Amino acid sequence: MTRLTILQIEEMARGALVKAGASDGAALSLAKAIAAAERDGIPSHGLAYLPTYCEHLACGKVIGSAMPRLSQDLPGVVVVDAGSGFAHPAIDAGLAVLAPLARSQGVALLGIRNSYNCGVLGYHTERLASEGLLALGFTNAPASIAASGGRKPVLGTNPWSIAVPDGRGGAPIVIDQSASVVAKSEVAKRAREGKAIPLGWALSPEGEPTTDPNVGLKGTMLPAGGYKGVGSALLVELMAACLTGATIGAKASPFSGTAGGPPKTGQCFIAIAPGAASGGEFQARLSQLMAVLTEERSAHVPGKRRREAREKAEREGVVVDAGILEKVGALARA
Repeated sequence: MTRLTILQIEEMARGALVKAGASDGAALSLAKAIAAAERDGIPSHGLAYLPTYCEHLACGKVIGSAMPRLSQDLPGVVVVDAGSGFAHPAIDAGLAVLAPLARSQGVALLGIRNSYNCGVLGYHTERLASEGLLALGFTNAPASIAASGGRKPVLGTNPWSIAVPDGRGGAPIVIDQSASVVAKSEVAKRAREGKAIPLGWALSPEGEPTTDPNVGLKGTMLPAGGYKGVGSALLVELMAACLTGATIGAKASPFSGTAGGPPKTGQCFIAIAPGAASGGEFQARLSQLMAVLTEERSAHVPGKRRREAREKAEREGVVVDAGILEKVGALARA
């Protein structure tokens, strides 16, 4: 195990991405998100995912030189075509316009199409919350969840997120959850490590429970809460794919492996000025809600763990697995 600073992780990731064919701007945008994932205690979306990003640059599943194209045909709607490039620079371009629009109009929407895996969705919504906006985010993914009663994957794990501003640049609540029991990246992480997964995470292609992550990756992810999880995945599919004109999960190529070309999935963000409908009472009501949520010391508020991990990482650095560090170092030196 090696302890690195957040900046060291960012620089290492950026170097590897540039070597693999990403433009400087795209590499920096994604490297910041990778470092933030490590900082916030979400290593499945950090350096461990970097070899996949580089592999996808090499095989053409993501276009490293793509330039996001922004358009705005309606006052409150911003659209960015990622051009089969990384999602992160497309989101950067869209958020820069979305935030001032939401502050001036009360609410605004950003749709992103022809995109790619956006990593930790809460990373993006929290950026809007830090600017004083209530933020909702949706991102669809290649199909890995079956419809209720079915066995064929038709919907992605399809995360959604909400980040709540405290009015001081922070976010006391950040919900970031997938429609599946666990994010598919967690199953892929266990497969890379040669570790079993718990029963209840995934099913085999035959619809049988499995503890083998490789079998689970070939089958389906189990939805959280049964049919309610399927409903959550469908909601995200409507928002992030149908509403934005992106590819639906059932037609998108996988985020893993080299087959299929660019997935061309999508993201959708809604930013809301918190005072727009509350009569100026949003922060007061939020304070009341936080008091209720934290009254019991054992109660958990979504986002607390990532804030605690962040504070520790900023003080002490991040512990990185030696095997992952070796792989990333080789990519950066290639």
